[in-house]
Amino acid sequence: MSKIKAVIYDCDGVLFDSRGSNEAFYNHILARFGLPPMQPHQLSFVHASTAEEAVDYLFAEDPRRAEAQKYRLTMDYSPFVPLMRLEPHVKEVLRRLRPDYGTAIATNRGLTMPLVIKEHALEGLFDLMVTSLDVKEPKPHPECLFKILSHFHLEPAQALYVGDSEVDKLVAERAGVCFVAYKNPELAAVYHMEDHREIFEILDGRG
Repeated sequence: MSKIKAVIYDCDGVLFDSRGSNEAFYNHILARFGLPPMQPHQLSFVHASTAEEAVDYLFAEDPRRAEAQKYRLTMDYSPFVPLMRLEPHVKEVLRRLRPDYGTAIATNRGLTMPLVIKEHALEGLFDLMVTSLDVKEPKPHPECLFKILSHFHLEPAQALYVGDSEVDKLVAERAGVCFVAYKNPELAAVYHMEDHREIFEILDGRG
């Protein structure tokens, strides 16, 4: 088996428990247009989507969809960042991984990522961050993972991708990268983790 040289992370649901933040953000937009709060299935969709996809989905049958997209772009996301909760042991694990392993983020978040990284003091813990703004096609298209592999000069078998959703599973499969499911035992994956520190057991097992 190839030696793993990089660990790539999704953001929402993996590095952060951000459902509360996403729920507040999109419910604010809905309320602005006089619409009711999201239902659980809607929250699950927007949690794994780009902001543009999320608003298109929530306003699919509403003639004000374009107006809602324009409003989204004017919003200040900073009030919602404190609602995001960094998952346990993330900083500890990232510091231990470096410099022996490359570390990166592949996320469907866009404009908000630099603010999130700064607010939670994660600067310097990732070699590369690829957001929906850095690719032509967001996840589940594998462009984001290909971009990261190219940056590290790696083959797909030399990286792990840690995600928590079906979208993450698909992007890993399409890129040929080994998928690690985080806190989602029902998701098909090569490995499963409930704690970020378990990444070292996986890496030790891969050699």
